[in-house]
Amino acid sequence: MSAAFKVELRRVRMPLAGEFRTSRGSESVREMLLVRWVTDNSEGWAECAADAEPVYFPERLESARLLIAEVLVPLLAKIPTIDAAGAHVAMKRVPGNPLAKAALESAILDAELRAHGMSMKSYLGGSREKIRVGVSVGICESLSDLIRQVEGYVAEGYSRVKLKIAPGWDVEPARAIRREFGEDLLLQVDANQAYTIADVSTLRRLDTFDLLLLEQPLPAEDLCGHARLAGYLQTPICLDESITSCASAATAIQMGAAQIINIKPARVGGYLEARAIHDLCLAQSIPVWCGGVLETAIGRAANLQLASLPGFTLPSDISATKRYYTKDIGQEFHIESGTISVPHGPGTGAVIDLDYLESVSVEQEWLM
Repeated sequence: MSAAFKVELRRVRMPLAGEFRTSRGSESVREMLLVRWVTDNSEGWAECAADAEPVYFPERLESARLLIAEVLVPLLAKIPTIDAAGAHVAMKRVPGNPLAKAALESAILDAELRAHGMSMKSYLGGSREKIRVGVSVGICESLSDLIRQVEGYVAEGYSRVKLKIAPGWDVEPARAIRREFGEDLLLQVDANQAYTIADVSTLRRLDTFDLLLLEQPLPAEDLCGHARLAGYLQTPICLDESITSCASAATAIQMGAAQIINIKPARVGGYLEARAIHDLCLAQSIPVWCGGVLETAIGRAANLQLASLPGFTLPSDISATKRYYTKDIGQEFHIESGTISVPHGPGTGAVIDLDYLESVSVEQEWLM
């Protein structure tokens, strides 16, 4: 007999506080899919990281919705007793689609932990109450605009700044920020796969600026190129888009392609796989940090829980609420001395503003 549950899929559209530009494109409105897992004694929420169009991730919002509705939920309905770990194993039968799987698994985990009165931090094995956080600064119209933005974030107390870079917007932005804010500012850059190994001379020039790391300079599948590039650079290479599972992380580490890893829970299929990658990296003395994808309060709360684990030694991309949203669908998160507090309470600790959620919802459906 199948377990009793219901699933709500809700499509929302939320304005960002400002346009966010990377080498892959720009956006000023965030459209996303929320998943709500409801049982007789609890409910849990999660958000799917897929975009409306497959610009950054291979999956798109509508394909993720269809997979959850037509494949994953019917698959789980056949299981007598469902928990997050069981769902994680069951969904491995379906190839690919980590964003859809992560959203559904995360909603199940949130509901399960809320039913037991346990925080995700405790369940995953975390201990920190406060998480050191950094801010990601998109590609700007000018260096003066970049300096102005970074100045504001430094004043707010962010402990690290990450600059998005692309060919033609790389060395000079890094130089300008170093010159303006000095050597004490923790600074890193993120290329989002914008370069090839032929750009090694340009990337070597970034060594001058004492960066924490160079994130994903080459295409995701080019692990050999990243390993070669690491031999030319003093700046540590951090992989992001290349890390899609614990197995891919192990391969990258073994090849010497990654000295640091950015763990994005959505990209790797959820928080259980994210914990496995963390444990692998901790055993290999590879520093990790938690990446972000313009999350709402739902995803932000969950990422803070994950980042409380001991291997997350570098500042994570978990910005304050106002960095991306003037109003959010849950509680606001604020910077305090370069950190954000892990929310208390069971599950992720996210507190949903149902009235505002209704106002930004554009579609809703119930399954089962």
